[in-house]
Amino acid sequence: MREKLQQIINQMSLEEKAGLCSGKNFWQTKGVERLGIHSIMLTDGPHGLRKQAGSADHLGINKSVPATCFPTAATTSFSFDRELMREIGTAIGEEAAQEDVAVVLGPGINIKRSPLCGRNFEYFSEDPLLAGELAAALIQGVQSQHVGTSLKHYTANNQEAARMINNTIVDERTLREIYLTPFEIAVKKAQPWTLMCSYNKINGTYLCENERLLTDIPRGEWGFAGTFVTDWGAMDDRVWALQAGLDLEMPSSGPERDQAIVAAVQSGELDEAVLDRAVLRILELREKYQGHAQIGQAYDVAAHDALARRAVNESAVLLKNEGILPVKPGCSLAVIGEFAKTPRYQGAGSSKINPHQITSAVETLDAEGTPYVYARGYDLAQKEDAEKLIAQAVETAKGKEVVLVYAGLPDEYESEGFDRTHIDLPEEHNVLIERIATVNPNTVVLLHGGSAVRMPWLAKVKAVLLLGLGGQCVGAASIDLLFGKANPSGKLSETYPLALEDNPSYRQFGQRLTTQYRESIYVGYRYYDKANREVLFPFGYGLSYTHFAYSDLKLSRTSMKDSDSLLVSLKVTNTGSRAGKEVVQIYVAPPASQVFKPEKELREFGKLSLQPGEQKEITFELGKRAFAYWNVNLNDWHVESGRYQVLAGSSARDIRQRAEVMVESTAGEAAVPSYRSAAPMYYNLPQGTLDIPQEQFEALCGHKMPPGERDPRAPFTANSTLGDARHTTVGKYLYNMFHKKMMEMINSGEGVDHSMSRMIEAMLLDFPLRAFSMSGMPFAMIDGIVALLNKRYFKAAGLFLKARQAGKG
Repeated sequence: MREKLQQIINQMSLEEKAGLCSGKNFWQTKGVERLGIHSIMLTDGPHGLRKQAGSADHLGINKSVPATCFPTAATTSFSFDRELMREIGTAIGEEAAQEDVAVVLGPGINIKRSPLCGRNFEYFSEDPLLAGELAAALIQGVQSQHVGTSLKHYTANNQEAARMINNTIVDERTLREIYLTPFEIAVKKAQPWTLMCSYNKINGTYLCENERLLTDIPRGEWGFAGTFVTDWGAMDDRVWALQAGLDLEMPSSGPERDQAIVAAVQSGELDEAVLDRAVLRILELREKYQGHAQIGQAYDVAAHDALARRAVNESAVLLKNEGILPVKPGCSLAVIGEFAKTPRYQGAGSSKINPHQITSAVETLDAEGTPYVYARGYDLAQKEDAEKLIAQAVETAKGKEVVLVYAGLPDEYESEGFDRTHIDLPEEHNVLIERIATVNPNTVVLLHGGSAVRMPWLAKVKAVLLLGLGGQCVGAASIDLLFGKANPSGKLSETYPLALEDNPSYRQFGQRLTTQYRESIYVGYRYYDKANREVLFPFGYGLSYTHFAYSDLKLSRTSMKDSDSLLVSLKVTNTGSRAGKEVVQIYVAPPASQVFKPEKELREFGKLSLQPGEQKEITFELGKRAFAYWNVNLNDWHVESGRYQVLAGSSARDIRQRAEVMVESTAGEAAVPSYRSAAPMYYNLPQGTLDIPQEQFEALCGHKMPPGERDPRAPFTANSTLGDARHTTVGKYLYNMFHKKMMEMINSGEGVDHSMSRMIEAMLLDFPLRAFSMSGMPFAMIDGIVALLNKRYFKAAGLFLKARQAGKG
């Protein structure tokens, strides 16, 4: 195939080659019709298909074609089920193929560094192994339908605040062990057709210009064979990006960047062979899709709806149950909460699916003929008196044998474009639950939301069932689970802390210009375990309507070299009276070392389905990486000789079986990095809020930290934001103009909820001037705006005249 494509490239003009390296419009690539090269469509996912038939945007503002809305990644990750992810991926691939979509933009695989990240609902886990394995399975499913995926957002993109300009400062070991590992797993196991580079900088360099992260590591070390594409509007310098290994810029940013590529080749700044390399990869992407198009082949809508319902049943997490669940048939029932009628089933932003249908809990109860009484409890639009609604709900709950309270995070609490500022539910939800539990202890709380929350009322209720953001069938599935038609088997893929201040990134999350990852490798349970911090619910936690016993943990050997593999087997028995599923988690605990390490790390997992009284054996294989850490002295993965503990658990804090293996390093007496004198806090984490001194973090990174905030005396550039410029007359005018346009789109009656206004307001403040090119603004005009902001009036006049003469002013 490459020889055929190379022949096509040889027939292309320099201008045609440069043109292929950027989009035709918002969602389509360019083509060269005279050579039979047709454009293809890339469109949003990742928990369904968001193909826009009309007006285009990447924020979920305008409507998209109807599609199945599956649970978001934050929810399906609770399943710990590779096969379920593969099935969902296959279904998404079928829908994309019918709609002539070549690449679905997803899955999102960013690590949950903090529960505050507004986009956490799109991501899998705080653990890199779990995130990578589930993403690989989803990719395999989508691509089995000859539709590509775009694994995103690569990499260390863990906050929405200032996401297009933020500089992530992360030490090399942490980058390798935590933030690159999920991408490495997914690339090696599933070979996504594309990788999407994120907006942010890594250690001072934009991802789209970082040759080490675009070429050396993914292509040289992992064997990535696909195409690198920008996130929408992430491009900074097009020529540098090509040299670094970035192939396709999306969306269209006008002809100027294509012309810049042409000029760079003609001047000798850019080797044409580098351009040819990118063109070849883009043509290979087209070739993978063309010839396999299944346009018009209708998928089974009902089957996909059933899969979406089953996905919730497999993923919901039973956090507490004092014998009240499953609900006994015929009991008197009260249903409280607007989410019972209008479920929150997905997040806001570019992943917002237009579902075929939405099935609520009360609709399901009505369809099944189950009697109940209902009270709203709260008003999502916050137009009615909260106290009045709570009082009505309390009266409704009195005397009932079971009270079901549907609560959680509304749309405006978590979204693409902004981060949360706390981990609390709305106050009216907390008050509602507290007061209902006071008059009726038989209260069951059903929680909607995409990330961790506090539960101050936990001790007062009988049960809590976490539904996450469960897609279009979350209401129906909640009734399946409550009444025992399905047995909860989900496990938490992230730790639920007692308080926000307990999170290891608390002091260093959300900075605007530079974000320091001072917690290093101590993300999620790696921190809470090492610091011996009490948590609300640990990683991997989840109850069932039955019970499971672990026994007979066996290792295939008691000593090994790090080049060997180790088989780990154990037996699991369902000791209860109901069929159920158990997620078995294998952790490895290291020996004492000169380099700081977590207490233990997840190294394998598997899910077993067991009938009452049934016993099954499950076997795992652990290789070198299960015992390794990234040694910055060797610039490689390294296993220290010593005795390692292999732990089998039902959660990170419920270890049921353990065994020991002696591992011998084949690297000999390798130099082990030690930071005991330069960075002692990483060895002895404090009991209070983690606050690593900057000089200790600098010892890990090997360099001083860059400035944390913009120097107000510095001149404006194309990378300055509307927020930077808003205090100037020109900046204020631009902000108001774009804000008015965006609000008009939101209020245009195209079926979009008004909560998106908060997303727009937050994103506009952090919007770099260069990104105006996505709206069709020519770069000459952007440069003119920069000149005006810097009070260079004559230069600005010339640039605006140039843009006008080009017919784009």
